[in-house]
This record gives sequence, structure tokens and C-alpha cells, in this order.
Amino acid sequence: MQKHSEFSPIHTIFIPLIHDGPGESMVEAARHFDADIVLVGIVVVPEGQSLSVGAISARALRKKLREYGRDKQIISKTQVIVSHHPWHELSVMLQNEGPDLLFLEWDTHINALGVTPHEVLSNPPCDVALVRGKIPNKPKQILVPARGGPHAELALKVGLGLSPKGVTALHIRKTDDPMAGTDAPFIGLERVLRQMPEVQKQFEVTDEAAESIIKKSKHNDIIVLGTTAQALSSSASLGYVADRILREASSTVIAVKKASGIQTEYDESAGVEAITILVDKWFGENTFEADEFKNLKDLVELKKQQNLTISLALPALNEEETVGKVIKMMKKELMQKFPLLDEIVLIDSNSKDRTREIAKKEGVPVYIHQQILERLKPRRGKGEALWKSLLVTKGDIVVWIDTDIVNIHPRFVYGIIGPLLLNPQVQLVKGFYRRPLRVGEKLQAGGGGRVTELTARPLLNLFYPELSGVVQPLSGEYGGRRTALEKIPFFSGYGVETGLLIDIYEEFGIHGIAQVDLLERIHHNQHLEALSKMSFAIIQAVLRKQEKRFGKTFVEEVNKSMKLIRYTSSEGYSLSVEEIAERERPPMIEIEEYRNKFKRS
Repeated sequence: MQKHSEFSPIHTIFIPLIHDGPGESMVEAARHFDADIVLVGIVVVPEGQSLSVGAISARALRKKLREYGRDKQIISKTQVIVSHHPWHELSVMLQNEGPDLLFLEWDTHINALGVTPHEVLSNPPCDVALVRGKIPNKPKQILVPARGGPHAELALKVGLGLSPKGVTALHIRKTDDPMAGTDAPFIGLERVLRQMPEVQKQFEVTDEAAESIIKKSKHNDIIVLGTTAQALSSSASLGYVADRILREASSTVIAVKKASGIQTEYDESAGVEAITILVDKWFGENTFEADEFKNLKDLVELKKQQNLTISLALPALNEEETVGKVIKMMKKELMQKFPLLDEIVLIDSNSKDRTREIAKKEGVPVYIHQQILERLKPRRGKGEALWKSLLVTKGDIVVWIDTDIVNIHPRFVYGIIGPLLLNPQVQLVKGFYRRPLRVGEKLQAGGGGRVTELTARPLLNLFYPELSGVVQPLSGEYGGRRTALEKIPFFSGYGVETGLLIDIYEEFGIHGIAQVDLLERIHHNQHLEALSKMSFAIIQAVLRKQEKRFGKTFVEEVNKSMKLIRYTSSEGYSLSVEEIAERERPPMIEIEEYRNKFKRS
């Protein structure tokens, strides 16, 4: 498109791409413009169904958006909207994004979005163009009826974008127009048109403007017209002339209207039903599958485009049976074949077996977490290892996976990385999977794990219902952005996953969290007493968060020891006491050594 200094050009065209619905023909139409095409995916879930059922459709739509994203002219939004009535959310997004033009198909888009043309055009969140009919591959003649009202400039911009040299501006005036002698409504626009020799000018005096335009439609490929000449604050959406032309014109018709500037509000927090809708919606939009990211070449390209580095930190305690295979596979697949990872480090918790020796043999740096930040009194626990790993890694993204995974596969890492590279809003990604449990001689498909289902998820549902859609809050496979993780306190023990999830939610909102299906994970299951200790620590972690929320102590220090019941055939039942006090480390950004290393002020 030629650049016209008199008109600000159309730089961005926004198109909703609806799953199994309209949008793709609008992409082809928008290619005529010298503009970026911004696509956003929308999954419309029928009323009465849970929004969570949209997760599969959202996954398919993200795949299509990624395919479109390979086109240099197209910018695919990474967040898919899942909704019963998506127009309102789309409006909010448009207000925030501020595109130059929203492109919609007249019937199919409008119906799919659950609104009427009058609703769209009465209160447009941005400049909007409704297209009735197919736009030719090479439109030659475009007619722009222009009286000089507030939408005339937009109509001309759209016409020029479609065909820079085949545009005719038609000025129609009524025979009894009191301003006929001066053409006052058209004077300002005419001054601009004088400087645009590529636009032909036609003038006509008639009382049947619609009839005249319909006749001319036979000789023009496209008609672009403003929907009303009334004030922008008017609720009138089309007007008589536009209504009739849209019904009767033989050519393609594009009805345009400038943004109203009227803001709308969206409240996600009104009552239990709203939380249910919010969680269902989050589940539909932010639940991924590892296979979505198996094209590692694409992931590496996304990483390069964003100029990011990625670290894999492996917490370990006596994992000599599996740690070597984990390291070997990740180095081969995610460093040597595809440079997705910039480093792999082992964070050992003072293993008594050959874990560290095996890791060193595989050529990765090995740290004993008790020897990191020795000025602080060392603590036991996985959370302590994860917290200290922030100091010894360098990546913008830090991923953690457990080292006891028997069926190790690169998806346990690239599945976590994918949503972080895809959506800049996401700060933390949690993995989930099917967990077969060995019962006697048989394997039974597990859910989220016994502690998850009996302790963690009930507590989250009770105190943080917004997090109730997280399938496995305690999974050991997760990762996040350094800039987020460094600002969050870490519990030192079993409560680390629960604490991180709650703090990321409170800091960044539910849309700062995503989850990914890692398919199946086989590992060594723990005995019941260990699970009991884990539950005790998780309960403390949730209560500690409640104490901060309400500024009141719920659990006295004396109650942080656990009485364990033991039984032997020779001695019967007995009690033993074990201290399980779940304590927090401060945000790493508050540690001097960390601030110095990463130049944090």
C-alpha cells in the first residue's frame, strides 16, 4: 500500500480465528494491506457445558496459530480465549491491544461471537470493519461513498489498503441539503483528497443515496462505507443507507465504524459461580499437552527470537539408579541435537550413594546444596535445594524435574518450556501426568497422587479455589521465569510446590500459571509414613500463607512436631516424635550474593 501522509496508515489488523468457524478467509483478505495481521484464537463452548471442555479445541487451535505464525506478516497471539460468550473478552483485549482495525465476517463471525452487528457497531472497542461477501484476490474497483462524516476517513483508509489505485470517493448530496452551496460536511475531507491524485472523485445529487450506490455496485468489486454519519457516541449502528446496501448490493460490502472510546468492565470475582467460570476458563485456555511442543526446532527458534537462556536444575538425593539416564538423555536431545537448554546442573542433597559421581561422569556441574550459601544454617529438604539452585544457575527460565523418573523422556522438559516460550504472560508452568501405582503385582492408573488428592487439592479448593483447576499441584516437574521465581519465598521442605503455586498466583494472577500434560510418569512410590509427613508439611505451608493473609498466627511452634504411630509384632504400638517444621527462605533477590551475581539493585 502506498503511504498517504494525510491519513495515518493501518499498521495492525486484528482477526479472531474461531475453532471450527470463521476467520481464515479474513486472513487472506487482510493480506492486501501493508499491515501486520494479528490473530487471536477463540473457542466457543455451548451454554450449559463446562468451559474446561474447550481444552482440546484450544490445543488444536494453538497448533493452527503456530502454523500461521510462520508467516512473517502474521502475529499469532499465544493465548486462546475459551468462553460461552467471547465478544466481551475480545472487546477487553482489543481495548488493551489497540489495533488499527478489527476485521470480521458479517454473518459467520457475528453469529459465532454471539452478538449482533448492531451490538458490535454500537460500541466498537476499536475501529471495526464488517465484511459481507468475498474480497477478490486482486480487487480493481473500489467505491467509497463519503459524505464527510466521522467514518469517512476510515472507509477511505480501508479502500486504499485493498486497492491503492482503484479507489473512487463518491460524495452524495441531497437535493434539499441546506448546505448544498458550500458542501460543508465534505469540505474537510475534500482538502485531503485534493492531495491524493490516485483517488478518483465523483459527485452526485440525489435523494436516493442507497439506490444510487446499489446501482454502482454492479461496476465495483467492493463498496466500503461508514455505517453512520452521526456522532460517535450515538447508539445507532448502521443507519438506513448502510442497512439497505448490505442487503441488496451485488458486490462485496465492507461496513466500517470508528471506535466509540467507551470502556467496558469485566468482573471475574463476583461470587462462587464467577470463580467456577474463571477456573473452567483458565483450564480451557492454559492447559497444554507436551506433544504440542515436540517440534523442537520451532521451540529453539522461539527461544532465539526472545533472546532467552534456559537452565535445567536436577534436585537429587540417592538417585544412582536413574540420574545417569536422565542427564544423558537431556544432554543428547536438548543440548546436542537441539540447543534448547543452555546448561544442566545437579543440585544434590548430600547423597550417600553414587549420584554425584555419576553426574560428574556425565559432565554436568554438581553442587551440594548444604554447601551453597554456607553462612546460612543449612536445612534439609528439596525446597532448600530448589531455592539455592537459583543462585548457581544462569538461565532466564529455570526448569526443575525429579531425577527418579524411570520412563524419562525429553517431553518432561520441553513440555514445561513450551508454554513459557509461547505466552509471555505465563510465569510458572506445572506438569501433570498419569501416575501408575503398584498395588501387589499389578499397576493401577493413579490420579494426582495420594497426598495431592487427600491433602493438597482439598486445601487449595478450600482456601484458594482459583487454583482448584491445577491437576497436580505437587508434581516435581515445573519451571518458571527467573524474574518471577527470584521474588518468591521458598519453603525448605515438602511445602515448596504448594507455596510457589500460591505465591505466583497472588503475585501474577491465575493467568500467570499454566499446566502441561506430560502423559505418563513412572517413579518409585513412597511408603505411607513418608506421605503422612508430606501431608503434615503441606498443611503447615497452606496455614502459613493464611497467617500472612490475615496477619494472625494459627499454628504454634509446639504443634510443628508430628507424633508417628509405629507397630511391630514384638512390641505392638508405640509413638515416636519427629519435628516437621516447614520454614521459608526469603525471596532469593533479597540475598546479597544473588544480587551481586545478577546485578540486581
